[in-house]
Order: sequence, then C-alpha cells, then structure tokens
Amino acid sequence: MKPVIALVGRPNVGKSTLFNRMTKSRDAIVADFAGLTRDRHYGDGRLGNREFIVIDTGGFEPDSTTGIVKEMAKQTRQAVAEADAVIFVVDVRLGLSAHDSDIARYLRQANKRVFVAVNKAEGMTESPLLAEFHELGMGEPHPISAAHGQGIRSLLDAVLEPFEFEEGDEIADGAPDGVIRLAVAGRPNVGKSTLINTWLGEERLVAFDMPGTTRDAISVDFERNGQKFQLIDTAGLRRKGKVFEAIEKFSVVKTLQAIADANVVLLLLDATQGVSDQDAHIAGYILESGRAVVLAVNKWDAIDSYQREQLQRSIEQRLAFMKFAPIHNISALKRQGLGPLWGALADAYSSAYKKMTTPVLTRLIQEAVEHQTPKRSGHFRPKLRYAHQGGMNPPLVIVHGNSLEGVTEVYKRYLEGRIRAHYKLVGTPMRIEMRSSKNPFDDKD
Repeated sequence: MKPVIALVGRPNVGKSTLFNRMTKSRDAIVADFAGLTRDRHYGDGRLGNREFIVIDTGGFEPDSTTGIVKEMAKQTRQAVAEADAVIFVVDVRLGLSAHDSDIARYLRQANKRVFVAVNKAEGMTESPLLAEFHELGMGEPHPISAAHGQGIRSLLDAVLEPFEFEEGDEIADGAPDGVIRLAVAGRPNVGKSTLINTWLGEERLVAFDMPGTTRDAISVDFERNGQKFQLIDTAGLRRKGKVFEAIEKFSVVKTLQAIADANVVLLLLDATQGVSDQDAHIAGYILESGRAVVLAVNKWDAIDSYQREQLQRSIEQRLAFMKFAPIHNISALKRQGLGPLWGALADAYSSAYKKMTTPVLTRLIQEAVEHQTPKRSGHFRPKLRYAHQGGMNPPLVIVHGNSLEGVTEVYKRYLEGRIRAHYKLVGTPMRIEMRSSKNPFDDKD
C-alpha cells in the first residue's frame, strides 16, 4: 500500500504550498492568510517510481478547546493517526515559538516518525537560524523552500527511505493467483459492511446503523462459482467490543489505498441520500486511479418512483464522467439485485484486462479515420498509422503516426468509442496516448 505522509504545523507556515509542490498540483487553496485550511486535504505524490499519499492539514493548536480551532485540531489529530510519517513544517523567518514546541510535544506522544521541514529557507542551508530548530529534539532539520522547490527531494528521500516500493507497472495479465481484488467503496453508512455480510451469509463485518463503525480497510477471502475474490471493505472494520467514538467517522486514507490496490471497485450509493460531493470525490479518485468500476444504488426499495427519477437525473449530472460504468439498483438488506451485480463486476474485470492485438487495433484506427478524418492542425493534418496496446487496468492504446499533437480530445473520445464498441468494454476507463514519429530532418539545417 502507498505510504501516507501528513503535513503538520501552525498556521501560515506553508503547508499547503508544500502539499501542492509534493502533489504537483494546485489542489490546496494557498493565500497569505493564517488558518485558511480547515479540513484535511488528500493528494497523490510521486518521487521517481515511489508513490505516496499526502495529507494537508489546517493550522494545529493541540490544546484548543473551542470553536473552529478545536475542529481543525481534531482534523489534524486524525491525519497524524492515519499517517505512516509526519512532516512537521516550521518557518525559519518566524523562528521557533512556544506553539511549535507544543506541536512537537504532541507529535512525540503520537509515536510517529517525524521530520522537521524548515520552510522559507531559500539560500539559507548554512544559516545559523536553522540551529534553534534542533531544540525540538526531532533530528536534523531539513531546510526547504516550498515556494521555490528547494530541498524537497532530499526531504522526501529521507521520509520514504524505509518503505518498500514495487518496481514496474501494473499487473499485466490480471490478478495474481486468479484472485480478483474487489474494493467496496462509498461514504459512511451507505451499507458497505451490510452488503459484504449478505454476500458472505454471515456476520463477518460489524454493521451498525451508525456512520463510521468501520475504521481500517479489512479484506475477506470469498469464492463464488469457482472464482476467488478478496473483498475489501474500504472503511474497514472494528471488532465487536472495540466500537468507540472515533476521532473522525470516515478514514479517507484507507479508501484511497484500497482503491489503488483493487482490480475492481464497487462504488455504493445511497438511494435515500442522493449523490453527494463525497460520492463524486470518491468516483473521481477511482477514475484517476484507472480502476474498473461498477455503480450500485443501495436501498433502492426504500424510495418511491418520483425519488427514483430524481436520483437517476442526479447520477447523470454529477457522475457524468462515469458514463462507462454500469449502474445496478440493489437492496443489500433484502438481497435484491445481487445476482446481476456479480455479472457486472465480472464483466468490468474482464474488460479492464482485455487483450487487444496490434493488427485489430490498427484496423479499427484506420476504419475510424476512413469514416471521419481528424481536423487539420496548422499546416498539417494528423496521420494515424498504427496502434498497439500499452497496458491494462485501465486498457491503454498507443497510436503512432505524424503530427499527432494536433489530435483533439473530441477525436480521442471518438476513437475510444469505436474501440469500446468492438471489444465490448464496460465498467473500465480507457486511455489513448498519441505518439508522433520524429522527423529525421528536424535537426538538420
């Protein structure tokens, strides 16, 4: 599983800027205003072939007891609890404060691997101002500049050093040992544990009518019609007798890790609640991860015909980017609609690992061009010559030719539609990559 790194520190020391630098994004809101980040914010980071999850947190005041500051502290504590390592961000220009010492004391009690990142230290690697941060007693401070990208690589090298990373790409020929890893994802209280219990025919997972019963991702081995599965309840489960009030009701990290490790994801929606922002965020992460996915609307029996119509419209609008995913209406509690759901999951899995031969792909591309040529780009019209498969889960088709940088996204979707129709691909995203041949005369005078 991807290691998890939490960014912690007092307000306005540059945590969100560092988050954006580590994830190569602008997902976190950045402004010169203390306390802007209130909720935890998750992102994917990569250093070479090493991938990790980063959590950005709000300004941390460990002893706060009231208002929004208390809520921000609660969010930060949850981020630290979920993390494998913590980067404690401080500001060299403001120096060491009592507030920093309070955070350091909390982090020592949390018993996590902590790295002190001294931010805004551009050009100050030998500065005596760094010396005072040794007082925190958390090892050698790492001078960085989140805004300018200085010192980030050496900091991440130190943080990621103990973790083992797999070499190479995704599994090429399907799941190892013929076992399909199936992640059941969805927001709290949507019925994930109930569904798995129904599949298993026994109370293997703790299911309560209360959001957030589950904390850690738990996998259960299961076999159906000779096919072996590893079912992953993404919010995880706490054993009976250990159900207590958690810091936070929904462990996002476990969901992200389980999705990344799965072959197929079942995204469970709640018919009585409609499609929420959280549903859309989870669906977006599944799409980014390239995982095969099936949508299941649970508690379908609990709504009337008008609500069903509204829900279908909501799915079409809010999850429009998941048009390739089949939708099944089910009731986990009453065991309704579960048979067809298994068929859809099997189809999504086989689509994600579909083998496509170069001759067939090339013929499909040439037929598509004959039917509709790509638009001219500048002086040249893109010429698509041949195609081959570049990967699975999700299927990747690489098209070779000339002037392909002029191929529009609309034309790529047109090609995707033709390939999907021929191979009957359902429930899996698909990616098309254009590679232009180099002109041997480009470098000549």
